[in-house]
Amino acid sequence: MRGSKGYFSGTRSLLRKPTRARGRPRISKLLHEYAAGNEVIIKMDSSVQKSMPHKRFHGKIGQIIEKRGRGYVVSVPQGEARKTIIVRSEHLEPYTGT
Repeated sequence: MRGSKGYFSGTRSLLRKPTRARGRPRISKLLHEYAAGNEVIIKMDSSVQKSMPHKRFHGKIGQIIEKRGRGYVVSVPQGEARKTIIVRSEHLEPYTGT
């Protein structure tokens, strides 16, 4: 039998949260506003499936291009190319540069 090659295949440890961090995200994470040009870390939150980026972008640092509806358009480097993805704020964290 062939292995599954679905959208979330190979994400068992990637989408697992620590025990005390389970459940819905904090309200401050939802209300955080990003401006165009801000750098963000893409960190998938498994409690929110809507507008979740692909697993290849998890942990990558991207740049906000614009706000589109409830999400943000983020430019992410992938190899020599730059990909543009649409992600909700639940899956983003501000990048401090440290």
